[in-house]
Amino acid sequence: MHYFRIRPEQWRDRLTKLAAMGCNTVETYVAWNFHAPTPDKALFTDDRDLGAFIDLAGELDLDVIVRPGPYICAEWEGGGFPGWLLADPRIAIRTSDPRYQDAVAAWFAQLLPVLVPRQAAHGGPVVAVQVENEYGSFGDDTAHLEWLRDLLLDAGVVELLVTSDGDAADWWSGGMVEGAMPTVNFGSRPEEAFERVRRDLPGTPLMCMEFWHGWFDHWGEEHHTRDAAEVAAALDTMLAAGASVNFYMGVGSTNFGLWNGANCQPFAATVTSYDYDAPIAEDGSLTAKFYAFREVIGRYHPLPPLDPALEAAPRCLPATALTRVGSAPFLNTVEGLPSATCARAAVFEQLGLARGALLLRRRVVLPEGNRILRFHGLRDRATVLVDGVLVGSAHRSDADPIVSLEAFAAGREVDLVVIVESEGRVNFGPDLGESKGLTVGAWLGWRFLNTWEVTPLPLDDLGELLADRGSAEGASSANAAPVCVTFAFDVDDPADGFLDVSALGRGLAYVNGFCLGRYSAVGPQETLYVPAPLLRQGRNTVTILEFERDAVEVTFTDAPRL
Repeated sequence: MHYFRIRPEQWRDRLTKLAAMGCNTVETYVAWNFHAPTPDKALFTDDRDLGAFIDLAGELDLDVIVRPGPYICAEWEGGGFPGWLLADPRIAIRTSDPRYQDAVAAWFAQLLPVLVPRQAAHGGPVVAVQVENEYGSFGDDTAHLEWLRDLLLDAGVVELLVTSDGDAADWWSGGMVEGAMPTVNFGSRPEEAFERVRRDLPGTPLMCMEFWHGWFDHWGEEHHTRDAAEVAAALDTMLAAGASVNFYMGVGSTNFGLWNGANCQPFAATVTSYDYDAPIAEDGSLTAKFYAFREVIGRYHPLPPLDPALEAAPRCLPATALTRVGSAPFLNTVEGLPSATCARAAVFEQLGLARGALLLRRRVVLPEGNRILRFHGLRDRATVLVDGVLVGSAHRSDADPIVSLEAFAAGREVDLVVIVESEGRVNFGPDLGESKGLTVGAWLGWRFLNTWEVTPLPLDDLGELLADRGSAEGASSANAAPVCVTFAFDVDDPADGFLDVSALGRGLAYVNGFCLGRYSAVGPQETLYVPAPLLRQGRNTVTILEFERDAVEVTFTDAPRL
């Protein structure tokens, strides 16, 4: 269960349901970038209150396994690495590079005082701590793993140290470190995986640290599910072998804001929902897997009584249309925000931006002949406007990322705007740590365009601004994309909701200024989960930032479509 993907008001409900399934332990990663938006001071309050989460687990008689990274993968933005860490392109992450290790040491100096006093040795619930994460799928710097291990030990970690890697020697041999128990990750054929462990690591206790009974989704792909009976049979095999098992994921959750990660080669961004086809769904519902897993666990361990109240479907807002309050062109809503001048490239990290978009703007006289705008080093998407009119977009995955300006007459001077979005930082693979933005430049005709006015847009933090300015022109206004549109709805008794975004193109949705996350017509996800704690009694607002379509209409529906 990832506390950072669930509203803190819902932690108790989800942990209680995990225990009811028969679990005696909860595992969580710790996302460095979630806690440390700047390098100087980490945040551990409100939805970042890791200590409160661990204490709550202990109150509910759950032990805790903590996987502090600093790399976590997890389909999370950049695998947990903060954008500011990547501002120095010389840093070799996940190595013995002193610049990297100094940053990790400074982060752990703030994190470990939260964990150390909550260890079982001190009366707390923390029973194990992981060293790095799946390092055998990345590097061979054993000295770095030893340094990380010693960093934990020197800070007072006395509980079991573990590592976690794929289920074959090629992986775990690169991720192991002396003094830490190796564990393996897989989703099927447990008997084969454990036989390899017995053969190659004799005497090692059997543990699957990540049992992938479900999977995550990318935009433009199918929604992944797995048969409950099939994965329950695999669980039975593991428990019969005397193994320990960590469900990945035990609890479905959400990539709120812009916290989703991405895979690379080819680039594929993870969707907003992190339901993962889990036994406890994104909205807390108990699924068929919950009952199948509980039945299997009950064959080997005593089960707590199942409170009928836990089985009740979470309360949900009824299907309803929303009242349009007003709209405004997106460019108007961000007018006046701080900007800088960039000579050619415009890179997120160099401009102090972790997530969101860069708005590049300049005047340009359109050349004779070739009026093709070509992007070099684009990460990830460029949306182009000429004199405020949407012309087209290009993507890093395009064979040739271009937008034609040939509809406009040669010799005409125009206001050229390029909105460069990050769609999520890569969280696994060789592109881990890559920069975002227009990392080389834009080429018009036969030459680079130099000297841009660039406005960083931390879109997940601009919800209240967009809601305010996005209703400036009234309910009857009609604006072309990209556009901000604000809706209102009244709630007597806040409950969970599902915002139906299936009629929209591509963009972001906000509720009462909080960024729910991304949506896209390419699917598979068609609804966004709205947790009840985000709503208030009385008037509430939904703001849509739509990049592609002029017509913007949204409704609440009474069930998710993932």
